[in-house]
Amino acid sequence: MPISPNLSEIVTTTLRNRSGTVADDVTKNNGLLTRLNSRGRKKPVSGGRTIVQELQYQENSTFKRYSGYDILNVQPSDVITAAEYDLKQAAVAVSMSGLEQLQNSGEDAILDLLEQRIENAETTLKNNIALDCYSDGTADGGRQIGGLQLLISTSPTSGTVGGISRATWGFWRNQKFSASADGGAAATNANIQSYMNRLYMSCVRGSDAPDLVVADNNFFRLYWESLQAIQRITSADKGMAGFQSLQYMGADVIFDGGFGGGAPVNQMFFLNTKYLFYRPHRDRDMAPIGDERMNTNQDAFVQLMGFAGNLTMNNAFLQGVLFA
Repeated sequence: MPISPNLSEIVTTTLRNRSGTVADDVTKNNGLLTRLNSRGRKKPVSGGRTIVQELQYQENSTFKRYSGYDILNVQPSDVITAAEYDLKQAAVAVSMSGLEQLQNSGEDAILDLLEQRIENAETTLKNNIALDCYSDGTADGGRQIGGLQLLISTSPTSGTVGGISRATWGFWRNQKFSASADGGAAATNANIQSYMNRLYMSCVRGSDAPDLVVADNNFFRLYWESLQAIQRITSADKGMAGFQSLQYMGADVIFDGGFGGGAPVNQMFFLNTKYLFYRPHRDRDMAPIGDERMNTNQDAFVQLMGFAGNLTMNNAFLQGVLFA
């Protein structure tokens, strides 16, 4: 049976038809992206040199108590600034050599081979982007997504996030609590709730409070064991998404460790997802990059599948991290 003359078209069309599904599926790959998606925090980017996240950083300085004809302050007050995040890129290649086309003669045979390679490329891309959402953004010379370890740092008075210096601007510092340094003892199932309480209270502003707690296996287990003497409360809908969750002060507590999980060891993030955003570019959200490519000196073609975007934040002081 002859080789399909429009093989490259088959590859490109297949990838494009599947890309919408992959863009949705990536949010099911870990608990963090699942919640950001369910709360509408997936905000595709349409263009621009950077991803701009506007934020209010101070109160209006014209506030004044007055009586009668007192002169009021009507000078402009600078209350809004913006954090800027770079677009980070990643790609996976689906390739096939001329020899493989000959060995898998017939359209059905070729499609069977392509299907396996496309599925593997999809899994590779979405798993690595999901893992990067916990990163500090330093891998591959800073080409990595700036994940939770960057946005919600164990050293919040140093470094720069979104172009804003945390050493200079106090409003841009997240909350932290060290189980051993601030609490005086390593975390156990007997004291984990006390440590969580201390961090939680520093992350609350009126009704604004953490709605998601993400932990590694160790800290999740300590909290889980602290509840087992009374009652374990689970959330069915998070279980349906593949993530069993406990509850703490109305927030879901999930572990994103397990096999291949990305949560850093002995850390627990207290997230207010109102201020966290997953920002993929609308044209590069686990989608094919152009058409198939073929080297002039090689009997093979390759089709790239890529991602561009970042994880962003527009409020730091309502986020927190508990660590060993």
